[in-house]
Amino acid sequence: MKNPHKERLYHRMRQYHRHHQWPLGNDGLFIPHAYPMLLNLSWWDDVGFILNGRRIMVWWMHPRMKYTGAINDLAWQEAGEPPLHGADLFEHSEKQWKKVGRSRKKVTSYLTRQTPDAQWAYYDKLSSIEMRMQSEGIDLVIRPSLSVEILPWCRGVSLCVPIEVRDKKELSELATLAKQLIKGETTLTSEFPEYQYRREDWLLEADMRIRDREARE
Repeated sequence: MKNPHKERLYHRMRQYHRHHQWPLGNDGLFIPHAYPMLLNLSWWDDVGFILNGRRIMVWWMHPRMKYTGAINDLAWQEAGEPPLHGADLFEHSEKQWKKVGRSRKKVTSYLTRQTPDAQWAYYDKLSSIEMRMQSEGIDLVIRPSLSVEILPWCRGVSLCVPIEVRDKKELSELATLAKQLIKGETTLTSEFPEYQYRREDWLLEADMRIRDREARE
């Protein structure tokens, strides 16, 4: 039995696509990003295509991206709450007024005071913790994952798999893999049997991360 809610969303997808055409390339892909230089490692990317008259949007990330996100989260946890957390940013600022008419005036901006030393010290501490964790790695395992959600404008696919996407050719390979997974022609288990991204993988990539950072600078 068909799900009425899903059928309405599918109908809205087709309607949206009909009235808001994607600028697809000759390969039938919607490519939102440019690739100005070839780096050693890739982290995340997006690609779109049409399947059965509906938009498919793939949000991809490499397991190393999830790993570095976990490092950031742990660094914040270890650093604790920042000073003035939740405070009103404008509480100690000076109002800047502008004359309106003959006798009225209104606030046009706020002149904030210098950042407190405690706040600078906190973020120095946070940066130090994050650098230590990046240097040593953390005890974490990232496995391939796939999730699909139905949105009014597309079918969204969040995909975490260990492939490199550094140019349009590799992006096309990502799109092909996503299509095969959606259509059930393959599975993550068969494509990446027993794959796990660990501390050892993170540390092995350290030199490549440094070279990529220097290339971007």
